[in-house]
Formats: sequence, C-alpha cells, structure tokens
Amino acid sequence: MESFAVSALGYGAASLTTLSLFPQAVKTVRSGDTSAISLRMYGLFTLGVLAWAIYGLVRADGPVIVANVITLVPATVVLERKLRALLGAPPGQGRRPGGRD
Repeated sequence: MESFAVSALGYGAASLTTLSLFPQAVKTVRSGDTSAISLRMYGLFTLGVLAWAIYGLVRADGPVIVANVITLVPATVVLERKLRALLGAPPGQGRRPGGRD
C-alpha cells in the first residue's frame, strides 16, 4: 500500500501537468487562432493522454486516471478547433456529408 505522501506527490504532479494545458485551450477558444498549433503534435498528444487514462484504469492508479481524464478535455478542445480550422468548418457547426454546409 502506498503512503499518503506518495499519493499526494502523484496528485500534485498530475495537477500541475493537467493545469498547464488549460491556458492554451482558453486562448485557442477565445482567439479562434490555431495557426501555430501542430495537428500532429495535438493528435499524438491526445491519443497518448487517452492511452494513459486507459492504463490508469487498468492499473487502478488514481492520480494517472484523474490527471489524464481531466487533460483530455482541453486537449480535445484544442484538437477539435485545429481540425475545424483545417476543414474550414466554423466552431459549433458540423460538416455535412459531401462537404456542403
């Protein structure tokens, strides 16, 4: 069984890395500008966060689960905005089959 100090360290580290992503997500949502954001980086990052969340579930590791499930939120928001910018769809509107809106 792990100690309280080890769990606290895990949750503290998870909080710092998770919170670090929110400023980028907020800036992206407010400005709508995704030109400086790498699609490959955010795509791989989001998949990696999802994989870590699944790993945490399998291992029943609280800090890993919490950090990665929360991190999925801003990562997915930024990735979604980047994809919409590349596909030319305005935020809040989906693309219709055949490319016609």
